[in-house]
Amino acid sequence: MHSLACVEPAVVIDDVSKNFGGVQALRSLTAQIAYGRLTGLVGPDGAGKTTLMRILAGLMVPNNGQVTLAGFDVVRDNDAVHAASGYMPQRFGLYEDLSVMENMRLYAQLRGMNAAQNGALFEELLEFTKLGPFTRRLAGKLSGGMKQKLGLACALMARPKVLLLDEPGVGVDPVSRQDLWRMVQALTDEGMAVVWSTAYLDEAERCESVLLLNNGQLLYEGPPQVLTAQLEGRSFRLENVGKQRREVLTRALDFSSVSDGVIQGAGVRLVLRKGAEVEEVKVLAAQTGVSLFAVPARFEDAFIDLLGGGPGGTSALAERMPEVVLQKDVAVSCHKLTKKFGEFTATDNVSFEVKRGEIFGLLGPNGAGKSTTFKMLCGLLKPTSGEAHVVGHDLRTATGAAKKQLGYMAQKFSLYGLLSVRQNLEFAAGVYELEGEIRKQRIKEMIETFDLASWLSSAPDALPLGHKQRLALACALMHRPPVMFLDEPTSGVDPLTRREFWTHINGLSRKGVTIMVTTHFMDEAEYCDRVAMLSHSQLIALDTPDALKRMAATSERPDPTMEDAFIYLVETARQARDAAV
Repeated sequence: MHSLACVEPAVVIDDVSKNFGGVQALRSLTAQIAYGRLTGLVGPDGAGKTTLMRILAGLMVPNNGQVTLAGFDVVRDNDAVHAASGYMPQRFGLYEDLSVMENMRLYAQLRGMNAAQNGALFEELLEFTKLGPFTRRLAGKLSGGMKQKLGLACALMARPKVLLLDEPGVGVDPVSRQDLWRMVQALTDEGMAVVWSTAYLDEAERCESVLLLNNGQLLYEGPPQVLTAQLEGRSFRLENVGKQRREVLTRALDFSSVSDGVIQGAGVRLVLRKGAEVEEVKVLAAQTGVSLFAVPARFEDAFIDLLGGGPGGTSALAERMPEVVLQKDVAVSCHKLTKKFGEFTATDNVSFEVKRGEIFGLLGPNGAGKSTTFKMLCGLLKPTSGEAHVVGHDLRTATGAAKKQLGYMAQKFSLYGLLSVRQNLEFAAGVYELEGEIRKQRIKEMIETFDLASWLSSAPDALPLGHKQRLALACALMHRPPVMFLDEPTSGVDPLTRREFWTHINGLSRKGVTIMVTTHFMDEAEYCDRVAMLSHSQLIALDTPDALKRMAATSERPDPTMEDAFIYLVETARQARDAAV
């Protein structure tokens, strides 16, 4: 395949457009994808990434233009395109009641391969994906990361020339994502063309080339470093801002000179608009009594800047919220919380306290016990042993009273597919016993705040992912609870929508709302006041993001990222377990 890299591109996209009724998903797109290279397909929610992926895979016909893949026209030579490509869609079609090996055999048969004669290929794929010890496990019982690895094995079944991966990193923890990167690197080294669609900008930064889409148009094509270089001298960090960081970020984002900003542990990272002076930010640093440093630009900075900047720092939702007043400073607590399912222990003796207005992160690999712990604290699962309290209510005896004090946004969207958007909002208001004028007012507020007016008669499944997440958050916040549980609230959404969510979360925290959040997106963990790390159902670390990062510091890596800290802590816990056996 290396000879192909010199001769012809793997994919040629020529003036491609695709419409769905009055919606233009792709507009006159022209680009090329090379063999032996990892190409990132990047863009905000609704940019056209999945539509383009389906056209490349020969599953959708463009309205205009032409696409060739491995030399075959995706429309005329459809069978040849299917043979030359491997496609792993966003929600990969694994059969959850079949084992790992049964899924692989089925996909081999669907590819027209004789499963009995391909034992060596199966062994190779199982070795490659490290799924060898799990061949008998049902696909439905696999962690998120293992499901993605099985999906990759199935997509690689016919040794394709072009591999199309639609958001393979969504819902996957950093350790499993490292494995996916390792596998993809090995494939491109062999000459395969790999297209990795993503809304995660740290993933895009690792690609050799990116196609950046927005509203169906190609905004940029080339190495991510070239786009990042355009922001030279525009990225700054306010150091050691500490407890003022949410207020400082809100103020900075209202400056006309500031294009974007995020919290990084105890600091605040800001990006200036093109041609803007740093004076406003210098004044803010002086008023706050903190140091200001220039820092290298990131691809995420360039991405947000190219889209016109972030959404601003003021949450209209939080502005309407009254200040939360609690009798005690501790809003959520658990002591030796344990949950067993038969012989399996999902949460093992977990203890912590969360204070009023604190943003508390719960991190860990897939299957570590985060969602189980969440569900017990929300009164949705009964602990096997231990105790938990929410706003003073013991969840063993006062489940109903506790539930009225909290809002819960589930990982798999707590929405009702048979109800319209408006009906979901009405239902949420009814569940929380909102009546009369207050009910009407709250629903109106949510429609305005989350930009849902044009979707009111649609079913939730018809919404773009970002709007679906907004609706789920609106339903969870309808009754203005003093405690919020957010289980991977921004999984798979683009950086603009993620910033919008965190503007609301930061605003609610400043009003005294206590927020517990799980996430696999390490930049989000930086927003948390403290982070609890779980691994194999046990609490392995609990501290501020900056303190956890310091644990992973070495002479070679003096300034580790949150992802470095995550991998270090999980690996250290694994070594300790192995030594104890």
